Amino acid sequence: MSERQGLVTMQGNPLTLTGSPVGQGDRAPDFTLLNNDLQPVTLHDSAGRVRILASVPSLDTSVCSEETKRFNAEAEHLDPNIAVLTISMDLPFAQKRWVDQHQATNVTTLSDHREASFGLAYGVLIKELRLLARAVFVIDREGTVAYSQLVPEVTDPPDYDTALSAARSCL
Repeated sequence: MSERQGLVTMQGNPLTLTGSPVGQGDRAPDFTLLNNDLQPVTLHDSAGRVRILASVPSLDTSVCSEETKRFNAEAEHLDPNIAVLTISMDLPFAQKRWVDQHQATNVTTLSDHREASFGLAYGVLIKELRLLARAVFVIDREGTVAYSQLVPEVTDPPDYDTALSAARSCL
C-alpha cells in the first residue's frame, strides 16, 4: 500500500495519504460503499453516467456540510445523466440524518467506513485520522477519470466550478 506525505494538511499540519493515487486519464477503480439503507453500492452501479465523486472527511463538519449542500444545489440544475456522489467515512446512519436534516435529495451520500474501499482505491485515505481527504473526481461515461482535484488543505473547499464544468464536458 502506497503512502504519500505532505500532499494535504489539516490546519497546516501535514498528513499521510494511503492508497493508490488516481489522476486524470486513469481508469476509475471500482469500490464498494454503503448507502443510507446499508446496501452495497459500487462505481459500476452507475455505469453509463457521468459521476462527480466528492470525498469529504465528515458531513458533520462545517466545510464538508457546506460543500455537500453546494453540490446538492448545483445537481438540481445538472443534466440527469450526471450523478453526484458524496463519500465520507461517516456511518450510513449519520449520513441519512444529515441528508434528512438538509433535504439533500440531489446528491447520493455513501459511506466508506467499513473497508475504506474508496479511500484506498483513490489514494485519499488519511492514515492519521482514518478519514478521507477532500477531493473531487469526475468519471466519464466510459469509466475514465476526466478530472481530479486533491484539495491541499483539508479545511478548504474544492474548486466547484472547474469540477462542474468537467462533468458537463463529459456529456
